[in-house]
Amino acid sequence: MSAGGGDSGWLVLLSQLPRTPSSVRVATWRRLRAAGAAMLVSSAWVLPDTEAHAELFGQLRDGIARQGGTGFVLRVPDSSPEMRAAILGRFRADRRQEYDEFAERCTALLDEVAREARAAKYTFAEMEEAEQDLEKLARWLAKIQARDFFPDERKDQSSDLVARCRRALEAFSQSVYAAEGLQDAEGLQDAEGLQHAEGLQHAEGLQHAEGLPDDTTNGS
Repeated sequence: MSAGGGDSGWLVLLSQLPRTPSSVRVATWRRLRAAGAAMLVSSAWVLPDTEAHAELFGQLRDGIARQGGTGFVLRVPDSSPEMRAAILGRFRADRRQEYDEFAERCTALLDEVAREARAAKYTFAEMEEAEQDLEKLARWLAKIQARDFFPDERKDQSSDLVARCRRALEAFSQSVYAAEGLQDAEGLQDAEGLQHAEGLQHAEGLQHAEGLPDDTTNGS
């Protein structure tokens, strides 16, 4: 089944980690969160039953054992409608929190670009900083969407929000070129825009790649 399913069942990781060192707990938690796993109860994590998720849980179980802990990976081939709804609720609550924070960051970028435009602060430094922020947002969104196994309208809304940021930055960049007195500002913007778009396309394409996301955090 696909990573966005759940119709073929679930994988559950049960773990008992040693109290020390705490780095083991932190590293395990980070990998689980990065993969999009939802915590059912303390030390019990769930993912849709896929080959990639089974490999991840197996790696974590073995790593926990090497650190003196205990781990079990259970397959739950079926669940009642009530249980499925409860599990989906956990996944969607986690993604909702991420999408909400992502929207806040996008809004902050839009506000910053608008503020600099009102102040006519059309400088290369401001443009470059905004471009870097937008690229970070695009990479972050790719990670969120890759672990959004049960998407709702927030997925498309977030993509639209990145597109709004990109359009605002393109307009700001045009003003920077004009302020610098560049005769062929439009042509320069097109050339720079192609390079910028390729970077964003690569980041957003991560969500379509096979396998699991890495064990980084939000990418903020």
